[in-house]
Amino acid sequence: MLSAGSFRGWLAAAASGAVLIGMTLVGLPGTPRNVGQTQSAAPESAHEYAVRQLLAQRAAAIRSGDAAAFATTVDPLAPAEFQQRQQEWFRNLAAIPLAEWSYEVDATAEPLLGDDTWEPVVSLRYALSGVDSVPTTRRIEHSFVRRGNSWYVADDAGEHRWRGPWDFGPCHVVRTAGGLVIGHRREPVERVARQLDAAIRDVTRVWGPGWAQQVGVLIPESREELRSMVGPEFAAEAGIAAVAVADRVDTAARRVEGPRVVLNLRTATELSDAALAVVLRHEITHIAARPYTVDGAPMWLREGFADYVGYRDSGMAPRDIAPDLTRELRISGPPTELPAADFHRAARLDLAYQQSWSLVRHLVERFGEQRVVSLYHRVAATDSPAGAEAALHAETGLTTAQLHAEWARSLRETFG
Repeated sequence: MLSAGSFRGWLAAAASGAVLIGMTLVGLPGTPRNVGQTQSAAPESAHEYAVRQLLAQRAAAIRSGDAAAFATTVDPLAPAEFQQRQQEWFRNLAAIPLAEWSYEVDATAEPLLGDDTWEPVVSLRYALSGVDSVPTTRRIEHSFVRRGNSWYVADDAGEHRWRGPWDFGPCHVVRTAGGLVIGHRREPVERVARQLDAAIRDVTRVWGPGWAQQVGVLIPESREELRSMVGPEFAAEAGIAAVAVADRVDTAARRVEGPRVVLNLRTATELSDAALAVVLRHEITHIAARPYTVDGAPMWLREGFADYVGYRDSGMAPRDIAPDLTRELRISGPPTELPAADFHRAARLDLAYQQSWSLVRHLVERFGEQRVVSLYHRVAATDSPAGAEAALHAETGLTTAQLHAEWARSLRETFG
């Protein structure tokens, strides 16, 4: 049996630059810069051309797994520690199945530092094979040095650079029919991989097949690695079990770049298999729904729907899923409004998620799952209360007040 208040999440914008899709908590009651090759009025200089050629060579070596060709891109006069770190980084990355890996340079951002050193803005464009339907772009930081007539990578340790799992050590990777699991320890990676395909099928059974049905799961080893993937403010929360993130979202085009489920190794390893399945279903629901979900869509629907799918096949009783709600009903009676304000109050956060789960559960019992999926599509497409009200009425025939009254009555029947 799962403990009280085990699995909750929210949608927000992570300060790290990733777009936070959803988060799962345990034990708790902007967009990356996409820098293209800037077309300037001035012709390309010799050092710009040389560095772009160098990065093209480096990318080709990474894609082909050619360690010798990669080594020729590294400054031969760099400290031995850096050269060794580059070799280790290449070996770590070689374990990752890539559909794309290339670099873009913004030559206008930084001038030459003297005659032989350059630190332009460099962006990495990459895609995980079998996971990413479109590539994603992340800013990295490289400095380049000229030795004679040739340019080399001299350093890659910029303070603000983005780092992937391969930057933090050797990677253990398992491919499943439904995606990839990437981490550093064999046991947690393989444990998640054993559950991934079933979780994707469970989500698809509710949401429908109209999504990629391919998921990348990352399992960072350290707090530093977790912070690089989800942002410092969320990595600081010891109770986070999982976070769903993306690098860029365009709901108008239904385009999501770099969607990932990120598991917190410390807390996720403490979960039972049943609990881990709930977490995966919850976060994968966020991944499936994200192309249709605007940032200001009602929280009760976004998180309540993800929780509904997460707990749908858990076998748990409502009282065990929503103990705080059960207690609140006994003490204060039903909520006086739909869940909203409590999402911004830490002391009542878990209660807000339990209320949201129970509200979506009520909608499913009243209208059926497919109608609720249609309702999600309508309501999640708007960030205004008036728009949400209109979408609710169009799909269910209910006003917000009528929905609240029905839900309040159902709570007494379910938990009374």
